[in-house]
Amino acid sequence: MNYIKQSAMLNQETTYKKVASHEAHKGTFKTCLLLYSGGLDTSVMLKWIQEVYECNVIALTINIGQKADNLEAIKQKALELGAKDAIMYDAKDEFAELCMEAVKANADYQGGYALGCPLGRVMISEIAVKFAADFGCEVIAHGCTGKGNDQVRFESYITTLNPDFKIIAPVREWGMGREEEIEYALEHEIPVEQTQKSPYSYDENMWANTGEGGEIENPELEPPLENILKWSNTLQQAPDNHESITIGFNNGKAVNLNGVEYATKDLIQLLNEIGGKHGVGVFHLIEDRVVGLKVRGIYENPAAHILIQAHKNLEQLVSTREENELKAFMDQKWAYLIYGAKYYEPVMDNIRAYINEQNKKVSGEVTVKLYKGNCDIVALKSPYSLFDENLATFNKSAAFNQNASSGFIELWNLPQKTAYQLKKTVKKQFA
Repeated sequence: MNYIKQSAMLNQETTYKKVASHEAHKGTFKTCLLLYSGGLDTSVMLKWIQEVYECNVIALTINIGQKADNLEAIKQKALELGAKDAIMYDAKDEFAELCMEAVKANADYQGGYALGCPLGRVMISEIAVKFAADFGCEVIAHGCTGKGNDQVRFESYITTLNPDFKIIAPVREWGMGREEEIEYALEHEIPVEQTQKSPYSYDENMWANTGEGGEIENPELEPPLENILKWSNTLQQAPDNHESITIGFNNGKAVNLNGVEYATKDLIQLLNEIGGKHGVGVFHLIEDRVVGLKVRGIYENPAAHILIQAHKNLEQLVSTREENELKAFMDQKWAYLIYGAKYYEPVMDNIRAYINEQNKKVSGEVTVKLYKGNCDIVALKSPYSLFDENLATFNKSAAFNQNASSGFIELWNLPQKTAYQLKKTVKKQFA
C-alpha cells in the first residue's frame, strides 16, 4: 500500500468523520465525477479516489475562460493519472452571460472583489450535475479544502440541484496541507504549477484571477506583486500614457467597445487585456469567508472592474436619488448572497427581478480613462439621462425657480430643528 493511501486511510479513521447525509461512503457507488482543473488538489486526488474508494473516476474540466490552462494537456494528464474518461466542456458563452448579471448588480464583495470564484462555482455546479446524470455517476468530487468557501458552494449547489448526488471532498478528508500535497505530488511525479519556490495558488476564469498562498496569506507582509500577478502589469510596469475607451450599454448589458460590437466573452477578454496593461482592477482584499475565517487574497479583475464602474456610473445618471439608494442596498445583498453560496435562494429571484427592472433604462455610452491603476469615468450619455443642463447649470437660468428654495429649506429642516431644540430643553430641565 503506497504512502498516500496509507496516510489518507489513517486520516479517515482517526481524524475526519463524515457527518452530513450527502457525503459518499466507500462501497456504495461505482463511478465518481471529479471536477478536474489539472491543478495541485485535483491531480493528487484523481489518483487518491481510485485507490481509497476503489471506483472509476470520470474527470470533467469546464472552460469558463481560464486562459492560463492548456485544456488538451489537462485532458491528457487526467487520462494518464487513470481517469476512465476525461470530458472538456466549453461554457465560455454561458459564463459570460452570468458575468453580465454581475455587471447589472455592480458586483462588489467587501471592496473590489467582482466575485469571479463564486460565479464560476454556480456555472460549474450546474454543468457538473448535468454530466454526472448523463454518465451515470452517483457521486461528484471536488478539490476544495476544508477551510475555504468553495466547498460550501459546490456542495450546496450540487445537492440543491439534485439531492440524489453524494459528495466526496478528498482534500478535506485526507487532512493534508498545501506543502504536504506538493511533496506527495513530486514524489508521485504528478506535475503541478506550485513548487516550494513558488508557493502561490491561482483560481482563474474570464472574470477574475485569484492569487493565494505565500506572502499573500499574512496581512503583515507585503506581497511581491511582480511575482504574483498573472494578468496585470504592476503600476511601475504600466504605460506612462493614459488610454480612453468608450463602452456601450443596452439594458444594463455591455454590448460594444469603441463602437464595435463583440460577443460578450470576447468583450470581457479584450477589456481584461486593455485593463491589465494599465494595472487596473488589482485588489488586495481582506475578506470574511463563509466558514468564519479572515483571509487575504490578491484579485485581478480588470474587465470586471472597468465594466462595473462604467455601469454603476451610467446607472446613477439615469436613476433617481431614491432608486440609487435602494439599488446600492440590493447590489450589496446580491453580492453577499452570491459570495455565500446562495445563488438559488428564493429571495434571489426577487432581487434579480428588481435589478433587471432597474436596468431597463441603463442604456448609453460611457467613456473611461485608464492610467496606472486608475479607472476614471470621464463622460456619459444616455437617452434616459436625468441630467438637465438648463436646471443644473451654475450659470444664470430661469428654468430653476430659486425663489422656492428658502421655503423648501424651512420645511426640509423642520424635523431636525424641532428635535434638536427639544433635546436642549429637556437636557436643561434634568441638569
